[in-house]
Amino acid sequence: MKYRNITLKGTADISEGTTINNVVIADNVKIAKRCSIFGSAEHLLHIGEHSYIGMNTLINGFSAPVSIGACVSIAQNVNIMSDSGPNASNELQLAYPLIAEPVVISDHCWIGASSIIMPGVTLGKYCVVAAMSFVNRSFPEYSVIGGCPARLIRKLDPSLFKGIDND
Repeated sequence: MKYRNITLKGTADISEGTTINNVVIADNVKIAKRCSIFGSAEHLLHIGEHSYIGMNTLINGFSAPVSIGACVSIAQNVNIMSDSGPNASNELQLAYPLIAEPVVISDHCWIGASSIIMPGVTLGKYCVVAAMSFVNRSFPEYSVIGGCPARLIRKLDPSLFKGIDND
């Protein structure tokens, strides 16, 4: 395990084989084995309290901020990235410029296994992302999304969560 520039606000359960740097971790976060989670000195990555990150997950907040809310469930093999593009080829960048945009995963979201969250995406509270989805645009709270590219499947009934969230 490699840890650098970590702020821990409480306790966390971080499994072996996981690399973390430039991250602020709230209380009671669980991170499974073989994850790579990183921000940069300019863009600290934030993980909210009571969140879980499944094994083999990559969260890249190097080029732009990434924020994971409270009580977020991220399954195994998920890729969340704040930058994308052909960074090794200046020629290809003429056609496909590098993208670096913030990513926000709001409170109580559930990201299914092997999903990809692209730069610039914001998921509102209580969003559910089906397994193996490619999310390249933002969705509002209570959305159930899936597919490649992800599309709205249905909306959750907000009354299910009355009294849980007071904001």
